[in-house]
Amino acid sequence: MSACLVVANRTLPSEELAEAIRERIDAGDRSFYVVVPLTPVSRGILVDEAESADAARDRLAAFVDALHEHGVEADGEIGDSDPIQAVRDVIRSRDFDQILLSTLPAGASRWLQRDVPTRLDRAVDVPIKVVTQEATAAATQR
Repeated sequence: MSACLVVANRTLPSEELAEAIRERIDAGDRSFYVVVPLTPVSRGILVDEAESADAARDRLAAFVDALHEHGVEADGEIGDSDPIQAVRDVIRSRDFDQILLSTLPAGASRWLQRDVPTRLDRAVDVPIKVVTQEATAAATQR
């Protein structure tokens, strides 16, 4: 059975990611694992990790529930704040046919600014598809 690893945080509810998931389901994927790298929320000079963790858990639970509604197996976890390390941690104990890396658009995405797609491609031996949320949708999430 093929399995897909989804790596996302604030883009979990995006239409672009939903479309990529539908494509994978249509291609026969029946198993998804979602890792949400924990990104701390900054409040000026303060960082609220508890708020970040709560928000990430809520997004993860809602997304896994939505996947179940499509009749597929789904589970997930909150991962390391570094998305590359979060993926490495997950693939130590699971096999995947593809990774969907979901990001905010250029300019808003820290992952794109840090060239996570290229670095992740070099770090793992699993095909990666980058799914970028449209800028208009990202602006409404703020």
